Amino acid sequence: MFYPSQSPAISHKLANHPHHVNVQDQSPWSRNVNHTHTHHPQQSIGPPPPSPGYPLYTNGAVNPIQHHSHHPLSHTPLPHHQHQNSLSHYPSPPNGHIHPQHMGQGSPGSVGSQIITPHWQQQLLKCEMIRSSRSSHHRARASAMASRTVVKSAIPITNPNLVKPSTSTNTDITESSLKDPPGTPALSSTPVSSAGESSPGAANAAVNHPSSTVAPIAEAPRPTAKPPQNTWSSLDMGGINIKTIPPSSGLFTFTFLINLYLNHNALTSIPAGIAKLRHLELLDLSGNNLSTVPAELGMLTQLKELYLFDNHIVTLPPELGSLHQLQTIGVEGNPMDTTLKVIVQMEGTPALISHLRDNCPIPSPPPERLWKSLISPQEREALATDPATETLSALCYNILCEKYATERLYGYTPSWALNWNYRKELILTEIMNYDTDFLCLQEVDSAQYEDYFMKHLQGQGYEGIFWPKSRYKTMSDADRRQVDGCATFYKADKYSLVERHLIEFSTVAMQRPDFKKTDDMFNRVLGKDHIAVICLLEVKETGTRIILANAHVHWDPAYRDVKLVQVALLVDEIEKIAANFARLPPRPDTPRAPVYSDGTKIPLIICGDFNSVPSSGVYEFLANGSVPPDHPDFMSHLYGRYTTDGLRHRLGLKSANAAAGETPLTNYTPSYQGEIDYIWYSTANLAVNAVLGEVDRGYLEKVVGFPNAHFPSDHICIISEFRVKPPRPLALLPTAL
Repeated sequence: MFYPSQSPAISHKLANHPHHVNVQDQSPWSRNVNHTHTHHPQQSIGPPPPSPGYPLYTNGAVNPIQHHSHHPLSHTPLPHHQHQNSLSHYPSPPNGHIHPQHMGQGSPGSVGSQIITPHWQQQLLKCEMIRSSRSSHHRARASAMASRTVVKSAIPITNPNLVKPSTSTNTDITESSLKDPPGTPALSSTPVSSAGESSPGAANAAVNHPSSTVAPIAEAPRPTAKPPQNTWSSLDMGGINIKTIPPSSGLFTFTFLINLYLNHNALTSIPAGIAKLRHLELLDLSGNNLSTVPAELGMLTQLKELYLFDNHIVTLPPELGSLHQLQTIGVEGNPMDTTLKVIVQMEGTPALISHLRDNCPIPSPPPERLWKSLISPQEREALATDPATETLSALCYNILCEKYATERLYGYTPSWALNWNYRKELILTEIMNYDTDFLCLQEVDSAQYEDYFMKHLQGQGYEGIFWPKSRYKTMSDADRRQVDGCATFYKADKYSLVERHLIEFSTVAMQRPDFKKTDDMFNRVLGKDHIAVICLLEVKETGTRIILANAHVHWDPAYRDVKLVQVALLVDEIEKIAANFARLPPRPDTPRAPVYSDGTKIPLIICGDFNSVPSSGVYEFLANGSVPPDHPDFMSHLYGRYTTDGLRHRLGLKSANAAAGETPLTNYTPSYQGEIDYIWYSTANLAVNAVLGEVDRGYLEKVVGFPNAHFPSDHICIISEFRVKPPRPLALLPTAL
């Protein structure tokens, strides 16, 4: 089968080919042995059947791409296209119209030097592969052909005495094979591309990394958002003479796309709307008439392959420096700036991305975050003039420990903005400017607590409490200083510290008699060294007591049960500590101090990075006061009374942001944007006056993730202001029978 039409971006290029008499179409659908460069319409047949992964006819959101002369998109032949040949062994298609300025740009692979770096070898091999894919819908047809079932002509001979293993005892069955019915394709699989082409998604299909990085990592501080599910994830619009893509094109509604082929068309520009396709891993724009690419391409942080071969691109926008997962950026065949091209040739794509990232101009800062008040100005004024009113404020902030802030995890962040010396100044300035009564910080290492935060915050009137994670017990003195933990600060002129408690979740779990015989506790809970710090405080002037907890819960979404157990252990310990705190007599110098009949009457604030979304079991337990023993987040594991009787507490908690009617972003990275940090409060004796508002949405739409030049952590600090509800007089309390 012969497809006589060539891509408009390659039109008339084969006229000067030394073997033009015997030119074969590169399509995988070719059947004839030899074809001359003459059109034979009578030998053409219809297009192959559409592949599930590469639909040839899209839905109403995008104009259907059909094989006929009246295509709704403009079809105009392109002028002769130039290829900048950098290596004689890998020649570009002949071109009789090479610009003079293209001639002098040598490369490590040029004839003069005869030096071919592995990076450039890969570049040129992929370039030639892309050039052979210039026929219309090349990948789609290749995928359709590859997916055809080949009937076997021979009967396989099997051993009749072979005993097949029982499927009921086979532990190697994958989860997807158990869930999907026979013949159901896995959603994560992608159709086969053109012959010889590497699939960037294949390497990552088997591993669901919890971070946005390419390399597997031992720990990451966030969950990962998955692309919307769809029956197909690749779209081939290559070689069909598309001249323009309107900014309002329905193409940009296909946010589930992983592979998009727009190669060998007549495009002169790419709309900024392409930034909406956040899950793209491969984008092929080769063989067009592009002189620039939009800076918004830098928002596609999942990209692993970006092919720009055979265009007119001279330079690249520095915003592409955020493409930290990019493995190949194809620039061959462009009059590329020598500095950029040499970096690709000698050091490869990652070096070019690092260069662009670290030289990218600093974006404009966001507008100042605004407070959202839950009381009217008149009420606030009345509270300010009432001497009996007690207000307090709390800040919660995971500051991103220095040792976790690596290029491996945060490759989209400029190296200078990831440097601790830069970040620590922003962190300190931010928390000091808000001047809250309490600071609950997570991921503070011992050295930075002692040498930096304690030193500076004491000058602001704060006193601090710090405990590192449990692993510090097994380390040398030098290594212990690098272990992170939870740091709590309070205004020393207003509050006095009565007691402080360290909650090591693994240790507390070991002490529970109903956990001792649980294998899941040993295999899942004990290996996690996360902690919480509980401070018992009193207001110096009034004697009002406050319980302040600062927690950091395990991060991994695969351990939802561990998160739920850790939070349940925390609540159990708070209830015990609160009950004991209520029994302590008032200080002699505060005769009018409140009397607390039990621990639930003491104002309680729980701050922390819970690594749990509002739909999680952790949130449900804290907000509702209970979860059933068969809650899905227990994941069918056994944890003593937790999974026989369920979880319950009577603290009456509510999230401060939920009280304000908001679900703010507290974690913002390329792979996840959502709420995982909370300030919980006891509704019986505290009320919310105000919460700090969200980061400007317009700003967030233009940045790929935090940390960056303006935000020093991947988390965003949250702040709430409370007022203490006066306790009910004893005369109004119900009398005990």
